[in-house]
Amino acid sequence: MNNPRKPIDRFHAIIPAGGVGSRLWPLSRASAPKFLHDLTGSGQTLLQDTWDRVTPITTVDRTMIVTGSAHEEAVKAQLPKLSSANLVIEDSPKDSTAAIALAAAILARREPDVIIGSFAADHVIQDGPAFRAAVAEGIELAATDRIVVIGIQPTEPSVGFGYIKTGEAISVPGAPSALTVDKFVEKPKLDRAKKYVESGKYLWNAGMFIAPASLLLRQLSKSEPELHAGILELAAAWDTDQKASAIKKVWPTLKKVAIDYSIAEPAAEAGFVAVIPGTFSWHDVGDFAAIAELQSQGRKNNLAVLGSARVLSDSSSGILVSDTKRMIAVIGLEDVIIVDTPDALLVTNKENAQKVKALVDSLKATGHDEIL
Repeated sequence: MNNPRKPIDRFHAIIPAGGVGSRLWPLSRASAPKFLHDLTGSGQTLLQDTWDRVTPITTVDRTMIVTGSAHEEAVKAQLPKLSSANLVIEDSPKDSTAAIALAAAILARREPDVIIGSFAADHVIQDGPAFRAAVAEGIELAATDRIVVIGIQPTEPSVGFGYIKTGEAISVPGAPSALTVDKFVEKPKLDRAKKYVESGKYLWNAGMFIAPASLLLRQLSKSEPELHAGILELAAAWDTDQKASAIKKVWPTLKKVAIDYSIAEPAAEAGFVAVIPGTFSWHDVGDFAAIAELQSQGRKNNLAVLGSARVLSDSSSGILVSDTKRMIAVIGLEDVIIVDTPDALLVTNKENAQKVKALVDSLKATGHDEIL
């Protein structure tokens, strides 16, 4: 029997707001990860930008945030319209499966036919209408009992992203762009990435999922039955006075696993994953080089400045991100990255931006947790 409700009326957005963003140290810290910062110069944080991008698809009351206990107060302050019922606090980091599956299970108990969409809090998408058009197609496609991903048309043979190999077109009213997914591919070497892009059959995996919550949970029960059982136990207690005791009992036992491995890849092998190609520009701002690239659009050979510092720049290019009021002078440096905070200063260049994570690992190993 057909569901009497339109797919869009069943839709509920989920915004997972987690991760430390160690490649963006010293700006992004465990206590203040990248989604709580303005990294684009929009005047809003990445979380606020994501909220404003997603809520027009559904409503404020149908948008859920999943975040860590350390970020609860900051999230509440940045999103004053977020209801307490739609704020899910993780007791400790457990990777994307636990975050998204718990949100899906809570919503499914409240609304059994709900279609959920998961959109990370720390991505940059500058074409809101094109994004929302892709999501609208994804919702229609998900209503046919599929897990839907939104893939991004590659602009270069990047080795920093996973890829989606697309298959045949799918005929679904309201989703003219729909394609089957043949498989997900891990981050490739450069020569293979070039072949992917040249073939025209591969999209970047942006980590956006749309699916009936019941289908998502059904796949989890097959691939990770113990994790599934724990999630259902938590969800059953979530809206009751047993919530705290359930979290204390169950949360430490949950397996840490990314949703790509627990749900997306097994579902693709089973043949019920589809993709909507996104035509919008997308950035995951994974490191300072990505931020510098964003800021350099439309500029020529100058230094982009984010933050409150007073800056004098001569014959320099790159990006300067500041969390201080001090004067900073930069002379004759190309593709420089300078990140100035009250207790730590990072100076590198775009070529070495990926090495920041190794620096953070070294700081952990040498006991410098106070600046992480």
